[in-house]
Amino acid sequence: MLEKLFTPSKYEHSYLPQTSHQPVPDTFSILCWNVHKKNHFFNFKHYIDRFMTQSPIDFFLLQEAHFKHDTPLHIPHLTFHATANLEKKNAFYGVLTASSYTPIENRSVLSKGKEFLWGPRKGAILTKYSFHDGSFLYLFNLHGINFRENKHYYEEIEHIKMIVENVTEPMVIAGDFNSWNKKRITFLHAQMKQLGFSSVPFEEVKSFMKHHLDLIFYRGINLCEYHVEKSHNLSDHHPLYAKFTKQ
Repeated sequence: MLEKLFTPSKYEHSYLPQTSHQPVPDTFSILCWNVHKKNHFFNFKHYIDRFMTQSPIDFFLLQEAHFKHDTPLHIPHLTFHATANLEKKNAFYGVLTASSYTPIENRSVLSKGKEFLWGPRKGAILTKYSFHDGSFLYLFNLHGINFRENKHYYEEIEHIKMIVENVTEPMVIAGDFNSWNKKRITFLHAQMKQLGFSSVPFEEVKSFMKHHLDLIFYRGINLCEYHVEKSHNLSDHHPLYAKFTKQ
């Protein structure tokens, strides 16, 4: 009974106002943010509009996002793909990747385990885009499992590793990893290092006992710029901004 309260009626969601697959520019930016289910608020749109006057955003990688299938976001003119892990009053919540660039492929991923044994699964989404020269960019947006023992956390990271380890093209893995203790964060960084990923060296991000929860890893691209925004009053997490350029 409790599980049914958490299980969404549909896991994969999208809004596709565009049909062409416009190439991603060689220099692009992402905003990674656990929005605490507040991205449909008017003040969220106002904040993003103001943010983009200073730092234009090509890709939004959101966790705990609010969305409805085939319905535009409050940020206009964006396509999105999302993986739901909760549903309430005809709205869905989960990870969402949005952009003015339409992916040529997308894949929803659910965690193998559940929160609290009876709670919801956590979600992730893998999207694939093309550059002007025909090469590809992959974005993996995830919300890591939280309320389980470390061994279950390790299994989920291994699951993610299996999904991405055969990708050889440029890639970003970002999200709220729920890496809130030393064993988790150490294991996570070790696995990402094995795959050849570097981490964006953010400092003032959402943390627990000085262990960062929100992270961006990248491979096959160069990091140009990054910063953390704290003046938003919208979520208990802060938006992470990073700009990359193709090698």
